[in-house]
Amino acid sequence: MDFFSPALFEQPQYRKLNAAWHIDETLHMERLCSAAKLTEGAQARVQEHAFTLVEKVRKNRRSGTGIDAFMHEYQLSSQEGVVLMCLAEALLRIPDEETIDKLIRDKIATGDWESHLGKSESLFVNASTWGLMISGRMVGTAGKRLVVQNPIGDPDTSRSIFQRLLQRSGEPVIRQAVRQAMRIMGRQFVMGRTIGEALKRARSQQAKGYFYSYDMLGEAARTEADSVRYLQAYLNAINAIGKTAENRGPLRSPGISIKLSALHPRYELAQGKRIMQELLPRLLQLAQAAKAVGIGLTIDAEEADRLDMSMALLEAVATDATLSDWDGLGVAVQAYQKRAFDLIDWLAALATRSKRRLMIRLVKGAYWDTEIKRAQERGLDGYPVFTRKACTDVSYLACARKLLAQRELFYPQFATHNAHTVAAVLEMAEGRTDNFEFQRLHGMGQALYEQIIDKVPCRIYAPVGSHEDLLPYLVRRLLENGANTSFVNRIVDD
Repeated sequence: MDFFSPALFEQPQYRKLNAAWHIDETLHMERLCSAAKLTEGAQARVQEHAFTLVEKVRKNRRSGTGIDAFMHEYQLSSQEGVVLMCLAEALLRIPDEETIDKLIRDKIATGDWESHLGKSESLFVNASTWGLMISGRMVGTAGKRLVVQNPIGDPDTSRSIFQRLLQRSGEPVIRQAVRQAMRIMGRQFVMGRTIGEALKRARSQQAKGYFYSYDMLGEAARTEADSVRYLQAYLNAINAIGKTAENRGPLRSPGISIKLSALHPRYELAQGKRIMQELLPRLLQLAQAAKAVGIGLTIDAEEADRLDMSMALLEAVATDATLSDWDGLGVAVQAYQKRAFDLIDWLAALATRSKRRLMIRLVKGAYWDTEIKRAQERGLDGYPVFTRKACTDVSYLACARKLLAQRELFYPQFATHNAHTVAAVLEMAEGRTDNFEFQRLHGMGQALYEQIIDKVPCRIYAPVGSHEDLLPYLVRRLLENGANTSFVNRIVDD
């Protein structure tokens, strides 16, 4: 890896960080528990505050979007929830109507939708369930040949009038209805099809005091043409966002989040030389554009085996002379990675060396299943991520405390929908609420943050893109909302 800066690998912080890649989980947790531990009095205050937050969320949930109740009724532990996940995952990428009809017929007809009827307090959920139940019965009977006694005595085997009607009009109607349902669900999680549409839609929440970080949807670039298209989309978005910034500076203006894998088709360690020669200039161009309009730019986190490349690129940008006197450079840190706690030490050294304050978005992580699968495929003795959710929660609190203790180097951004985590961060902040912010995803956590937006700044992570780009992001959100271990799922379960 001689194509990266030697300074990156010679630092003692990096050697410590690298040693934690596949560290024994139990041993590592002993260290993190010690770092995250609160006094008994503080623990009691956190528990009481979290309980109050949850009670208010549950009290106000009827005024929500309806999607939350829908996701709770059709969670992934139910057969019907899995059916809807399959539809959401596949429907938006099937090009021909015949295959779409076959998919809907195959999936909808297998669900026991009637068992969900009337189980929710939400009119939206019950209406949706009724529609799914009727659709399931229609597509379940369409195409089957029945022996029908003809009124005039003709015993010929034929379809009923109802079935012939379905064959002519039923499936196209159902197809459009299911597509529209997926679009409604997509709108719950995606801010707009274009950056202009997203900026317009953001006005109502900005009036309440929220800030935004916009993400132009699109996963890893597969071709050079893809990466050029993503680069241009980011540049266009930065210019559009900058027009709304009004010289308030990166901390109080909307910002942008970017994926490094979208800027190069071969974002992998084996192509490190190409990455530094071809991707770095693109990243610098984006950072310079963000500085020019006075907004923040955050580098999103990706898979664990790309962390070293992300660090090398971040170091190169942070130490670039053209970006001096700009505190809008940020990076996401994933608490579910075992290296997260030590990564913060490396970032502190980078902030000191580059004489800048870094924006650090602390997240729990969104690629857990992928990380586990890849580690198993490679036959590794350990995983780069924690195997238990409770360990990730502890890691998050330990990282949060470390970030809050170094606010002269960091502007912490705590991304969470967990009421206990919010309460714990507020306790650790010891009343200083002006030097950090919370973040939530568009379409999630609104009822929770309505309770604290007047006390602590909150930024909404707002994906922007067409339905074609929606699929991978939508599936991650459905998994997050539907998993029965997820806090956003459990918070609505009395």
